[in-house]
Amino acid sequence: MTQTKEGIILKSIGGFYYVEASDTVYECKARGSFRKKGIKPVAGDKVQITVPDSGYCALEEVYPRKNSIIRPPLANIDTLVIVVSTCDPTPNTFVIDKMTACAVQKGIEPVIVISKSDLSTADKLKEIYSLSKIKTIEYSSIDNRGVEEIKSLLNGKVTAFIGNTGVGKSTLLNALFPNLNLETGEISVKLGRGRHTTRSVELFKSEWGYVADTPGFSTVDLERYEVIEKDDLKYAFPEFEDYLDKCRFSTCSHTCEKGCSVVEALQKGKISPSRHQSYVAMYNEVKDLKKWEQ
Repeated sequence: MTQTKEGIILKSIGGFYYVEASDTVYECKARGSFRKKGIKPVAGDKVQITVPDSGYCALEEVYPRKNSIIRPPLANIDTLVIVVSTCDPTPNTFVIDKMTACAVQKGIEPVIVISKSDLSTADKLKEIYSLSKIKTIEYSSIDNRGVEEIKSLLNGKVTAFIGNTGVGKSTLLNALFPNLNLETGEISVKLGRGRHTTRSVELFKSEWGYVADTPGFSTVDLERYEVIEKDDLKYAFPEFEDYLDKCRFSTCSHTCEKGCSVVEALQKGKISPSRHQSYVAMYNEVKDLKKWEQ
C-alpha cells in the first residue's frame, strides 16, 4: 500500500531529498520527469510525495513557489533577516538597500537587525530606515535586547538570515534558536562543516517556525544573482508607494525629474535621502541593461 503525503523539503544531498510530512522526515528520490521539465527541487519547496510500504519514497510533485532565490537555492521564504552591525564592519547602506529591495521585489518581508549597539550607537541607521516601512530592530548580544521582538516576527514562517562575516549573525541565531548549536565564526557543529565549505542549504524546524541554515550566505550572493529591472525597481522601495501615481509624467524615473512626486516627498523629508540615493544608484546600474544581459 502506498500513501500520498504533502510536506516541505528540508534539504537535498546526493540526489536524495529529505521531506518533512506529518511530523516525519522521509528520504525521497525525485521522479525523472523533474529533470525533463527542468525543475530542480530545493529546500523550502512544498511538495507531494508517495510513501510505499517498502523501498524508497518518491518525490512526485513540486507545488508552485511564491518566491525563490538562486544562490543559495531556497524557495518559499517568508522573511529575510538582514543582520548589520553598527561598527566593525561598518554598515554599507547601499548594500543594505539592495538586500531589502531584492526581498520586497520577491514578496519576502525584509527585517533589518542592527547588532553591536552596545559598541556604537544605532541612531543613524534607525533614522535612515524610520521612514522606509521596513521593520528595524536593535539587538544586543550582551543582554539579548531585541530577541523576543525578532521571535515574534518569525512565528510559523520560513526565515533566512543574511549578513557578512563579523556582523554577529551566528550569535543572533544562537540566541534565537539554541537547538541549532551554531558556533560563532559561521561553523555549524550540527552539520559538521566549516566556514564556506559547502553551499548546501538546510531548513531546521523550531518552535518559532523554520530557519534556513545557509552557509556563506552573504550580500554578494543576492547582488550577483538577483537583478531587479528598472521598471520594477520603484516598487521595491515601500516608502515610494504613496507617491508613484502622482507624478506629472507617466514615464517618470523618480530620480530627478521636475513634477516627480517621489522627489517632492524627498524634499519635504518624507523619504530618507540615503534611501533615495540608493534607489538612484541602483536605477543607473540597470537602466541600460537588456533582458538577456540580466
